[in-house]
Amino acid sequence: MIAIVDGGSTKCDWVVLDKFGNLFLKTETTGFNPNIISPELIVPEIERNQNLLTVKDSMQKVFFYGSGCGVAENAAVVDRELRKVFRNAEIVVKEDLTAAAYAAYNGKPAIICILGTGSNSCYFDGNVVRRELPSLGFLIGDEGSGSAMGKHLLRRFFMKKLPHDLHIKFSERYQLTIEDALKHMYHSPRANAYLADFNKFVVENKSHPYFQNMVFDEMKNFLDYQVLPYEEANSSEINFIGSIAFYYEDILRAAAAELNLRVGTVVQKPIESLVAYHKKYLLPELH
Repeated sequence: MIAIVDGGSTKCDWVVLDKFGNLFLKTETTGFNPNIISPELIVPEIERNQNLLTVKDSMQKVFFYGSGCGVAENAAVVDRELRKVFRNAEIVVKEDLTAAAYAAYNGKPAIICILGTGSNSCYFDGNVVRRELPSLGFLIGDEGSGSAMGKHLLRRFFMKKLPHDLHIKFSERYQLTIEDALKHMYHSPRANAYLADFNKFVVENKSHPYFQNMVFDEMKNFLDYQVLPYEEANSSEINFIGSIAFYYEDILRAAAAELNLRVGTVVQKPIESLVAYHKKYLLPELH
C-alpha cells in the first residue's frame, strides 16, 4: 500500500493505492500543521480513522505534504509521529508547496501558488521547487488566504465598516460577540482555521459590490507580496491550487490582469493531480 497525503492546516486528504497503483481508499483527517496543533494530537487523529487503521501495517510508503513542513524541525516532528502509526513504511515528509508544484505542473515551468486557509508561492521548473519568499503565517502573512478574508470580515464587522445589509445579515447568522471572537482567536489551537471559516460568508455574498472590492484588493495584495517578487512573474504562467483561488477565480484573474500577470490553471483540490504526478514520475514500480 502507498499513501499520498495533501495536508493543509484545516484538513488532510489521503489517497491509498494498492501495489498495482489502483485506488484502494480515499479519506480525510484534520490538518497536521505543527505550527498550529500540538504534535501529540497527530497519532490519535490518525487512529480515529478506521480506514487508515485497517491498512497501517501493510503501508509500504507514505508521501506526506503538509503545511508548516517547510521548516526542517516541523517536518521531523511530523515524520516522527507518522512513524509511530505506519511502522513498516518508508516515510517522506515535504511541505505542501511541493505538493502544489507537482499537482499544478503541466509540462512547463510556472509560478505555483497556494490560496487556501493559508497562502504561499514558489517557482517550479519541472525538477526543482524554488522558493524565494518565507511563509510568515496567518498573523503577519498569508495574504489572499481564507484566514486573511476572515480577518478582514471580522475587523470590518466589529468596527462597523460593513454596509448595513451585510452587517445585519452577518449579525443574524453568527450572533458573534467580541468576547467570543477574541477567545477563539487568541486561545484556539486552530485560530487560522477559525478565521478562515468566516470566508464562507464572503463566498455566499461575493456578488455584493463591497465584497467584490474587498476580495479584489486582497488578491492584488497576494500578487504583490507573493508573486511579483519572482523575476519570472511577467513571463511565466501562474497556476493556483486551493479553495480560495477556486471560489474567487474570476476576481483573481481580474486582479492579475490589472498587474499584467497571466493566470493559467486553477485547481480546487490538488489530491487527484498529485496522485497522477506520483504515478507518472515518483513511483516507477507501478509502471
